[in-house]
Amino acid sequence: MSSTSRPNHLEEDDDDAEEEVQHFDDFTLASSWERFISDIEATCRQWSADGPKNLVAKGAVAVEDSKNLFKVKNELRSETKRYCMELYFQIDDNGSQQAGFGDWDSSSHDLQLCFGVKDFLLIAPQSASGVLLDAPESSKLLSAVAIALSNCASLWPVFVPVHNPSREAYIGIQNMGTVFTRRFEADLIGSQVPVKLMHLDGLYELFVSKFVYSGVDFSMHNIKVHCLMRLKYQTFTSDEEDEESDMDEFMGDKADTAENNGSESRNKVNWDDDCPWSEWYSAEDPLRGFGLEVTWADRTAKNTLEMAELENASPHEAEKWILHPILSPYLGEHSHGKRIDFASQLLSLVEALDESYIAQFMEDFVSVENSSSEKLKTSAVIPPPTVLDRVVKDLFHEGSKLPDFTKGEHRLSRALKGAPLESLFTKFCFHSMWFGNCNIRAIAFLWVEFVREVRWCWEESQPLPKMPFDGSIDLSTCLINQKLHLLAICIEKKCEMNEVFLDCEGSEDGSDASDTLEVIGQEHHKVEKIRNASSEEDLLRKRDSSIAEDTSFERITESTNSVNQNPINAIRRGSAGPVGTMMLLKSHQRLHAPYTQDPPLMTEDMHEERLQAVEAFGDSLNVPGQLEKDILLSDMSAFKAANPDAVFEDFIRWHSPGDWESSEPETAEASASSISEDSKDKWPPQGRLSQRMSDQGNLWRKSWNDAPALSAEDQNPLLDPNREGEKILHYLETVRPYQLLEQMVCTAFRGSADTLNQTNLGNMRQMPSKLEQLYLIIRSTLGVLQRNNVPDREQTVQDLRRLCVVFEHVEKLVTVAASLHRKFLEAPRLAEVMFSDFYGTYDPMMGINSNGEEKKSRTEMEVGRQEVSLRERQVVSSLFSPPSPNQSWRKVLSMGNLLNGHEPVLREVIFSTGDDVNNGIHYAAAADVAATSDGGGEEIETHRMYVSGTSNDLRVALSVTSCD
Repeated sequence: MSSTSRPNHLEEDDDDAEEEVQHFDDFTLASSWERFISDIEATCRQWSADGPKNLVAKGAVAVEDSKNLFKVKNELRSETKRYCMELYFQIDDNGSQQAGFGDWDSSSHDLQLCFGVKDFLLIAPQSASGVLLDAPESSKLLSAVAIALSNCASLWPVFVPVHNPSREAYIGIQNMGTVFTRRFEADLIGSQVPVKLMHLDGLYELFVSKFVYSGVDFSMHNIKVHCLMRLKYQTFTSDEEDEESDMDEFMGDKADTAENNGSESRNKVNWDDDCPWSEWYSAEDPLRGFGLEVTWADRTAKNTLEMAELENASPHEAEKWILHPILSPYLGEHSHGKRIDFASQLLSLVEALDESYIAQFMEDFVSVENSSSEKLKTSAVIPPPTVLDRVVKDLFHEGSKLPDFTKGEHRLSRALKGAPLESLFTKFCFHSMWFGNCNIRAIAFLWVEFVREVRWCWEESQPLPKMPFDGSIDLSTCLINQKLHLLAICIEKKCEMNEVFLDCEGSEDGSDASDTLEVIGQEHHKVEKIRNASSEEDLLRKRDSSIAEDTSFERITESTNSVNQNPINAIRRGSAGPVGTMMLLKSHQRLHAPYTQDPPLMTEDMHEERLQAVEAFGDSLNVPGQLEKDILLSDMSAFKAANPDAVFEDFIRWHSPGDWESSEPETAEASASSISEDSKDKWPPQGRLSQRMSDQGNLWRKSWNDAPALSAEDQNPLLDPNREGEKILHYLETVRPYQLLEQMVCTAFRGSADTLNQTNLGNMRQMPSKLEQLYLIIRSTLGVLQRNNVPDREQTVQDLRRLCVVFEHVEKLVTVAASLHRKFLEAPRLAEVMFSDFYGTYDPMMGINSNGEEKKSRTEMEVGRQEVSLRERQVVSSLFSPPSPNQSWRKVLSMGNLLNGHEPVLREVIFSTGDDVNNGIHYAAAADVAATSDGGGEEIETHRMYVSGTSNDLRVALSVTSCD
């Protein structure tokens, strides 16, 4: 049995030996770990070979909020896990491997600022958290990348995110050649920061503890370290100030609140109270606040006392101040009518124009039941009667002084067929834009009340407010403004007629006759003064061209007395004086020019009616004579009164010199005395009427025969104020809704642009050209509304909506420029530089496509940082107004370096220390040391700590260089 068992044991041993031979480890094959390192190495070699410029050409992505930082990425797999490796690099190669921290580049990446590196690798797992929660895995991954970088001789530092994402913690390593290695570590304390670490002396001790024995008393030893510090301050934003104001009102005494109900809100000072648009709305301040960066340059601290002194130092002692505005988010968004400003209300007015074509009269919109539009029935909002009373009072019952109608006018304003900025119709249009939600029903409601008040002024002979009562009609304005101007003149003339009538009636009663005569004389003098002031140009126009302009009135009087000794001079009426040396044909008397009535004022539609009549009757002589018959008869009557012995030919010689053909030879000019003597010998003047004036049945001769001898003041006025006034009121009461809205749109755009043009913008050189461009765009867009019939209503409304978008962009520019100008009145350079920076960023993004959509997203906008000079620091410091008790109560001041009571919102400190490269290097070859240091005695940064935070959080990033 024993013999049979031994072979079995031998067979089993052979099987075990064979099994061992089949399962040996072949170390010539790469493991998954080695393949992972090889993939990292291949990627790094490829990136290193391409270089920054080629990587950008191949599609490297620019890092957001950075000027010249780009990144490329590659996905890697290790067994069952996936990683993403990113290379961050800068395209400029002017600097060294380490960034220059004396400049505190605001566009630097967070890791660049924390660890003082330039180009770096970041590898992270492709997971929901994006960090490595397992410490062994993070160390293993960091080692794999370090080996790969060492194999390809790359000096890029590599970082791995670890722990919880909220901690923003990293570990990293960098191979600096064969001699030195840098290790990195960063972490964050999110709450309950130790009091000691809130102060600079505590941070100094924290840094020194990283390279000094723990038993050393830091307060008793001088340990030299380098220190850089940057403090960031921020003013209270407009939202915080509004909240603070509301809190003050809430915490105030209730008795005082009841007594002064509403007064504080009215007296509240807004940033734009002195801006021209503040009469209509209060704009949101486009500058929510300011950020200030105060930087202390590199300095050496030896102990905690010096750090405590630095903490108590004033920010005015810092080497550099950098200021940047914090813009309101609305600057990067289209309002779409959601905000209260000119652009939004103009858009609502355009929508009202689009709805105005469905009715025949404005009264049709007042009653919703009569309206066929379902949109009106659902969205028509009319303010309460108290609001209506306030608007009417502002339009008609506040202030009697005539405003300056040229105020705020741009040189292109008159090209827009609207009304002057301070006129009654412009004020009505502005009130309409803020009456209710500017829907067509609210506008109709206000218009009906407006016309009712205008009629009351007419019937009660009360002056029409905010309208001139003299002068000529400005045909460059809209028709409604022309009508209101003519109505104001009619009211004034109606009042004058009533006053003269009452004075004459009082004189007949015999009460105080002398006073009455004096009053009548004064009234006649006023009427004559007004009449003559406007007729002076007409008088000069009608005088013969041969009048010697250098002849004075005294000389004319003397010559008149010498020539005219006939007592008939005593019955001349309405004479303005002799016309040069002209003599009457039938008597040896001087020809006198009469005072004449002004031609009747006409609005644009009245001129069109006369032109249409002329075109309808042709070019016959009698037709225009018939149309101007009243004016011609008035002039003839006045001429007869001033020249009792005149004949028809004398009137033609004065009124129409071209129709008198003189037969006297032309002579050289002579002195006044010789002319006076020659006139005696050359009487009567030789000549004859022209052919057209000599025709039988001539209308002018017939009118001459019918004209009585009446001076201008004795004639009936050419303008019948009662008739013209009623015609104007009829027009206002029956105007078509679309005609009213078209004129309102033109006037509102002109008035809004003129209001913005009044804004004091200082020396913002971009704004004059931008405003002029706005006027040109408005003129070209509104030109179609000046026609009688709009050719394409839908296209016109769409163009007006685009115009509102353009207006919104310019209005934003104006508000930004105005806000900067007011805040930096004593430092205009800062305002101009910051606005130029904002303009350069905003102007390219002002375009819209055909659908009215934005070309690119503009939800966030930033303005570049500007360095503040020493003389400008006091102005910038005044922006940080001392906090109120409630604002101070919210925060615990514990960080020092206060600026007008404001503590820094962020403090950043960089501690660093170095050592000679030859000291303490025991394992490095001499050649390696020389290659690294480029000479003996050079200092290398051995320890560096970046500290960032406030009293509520603290972030610390440490890098240590050692010899391995």
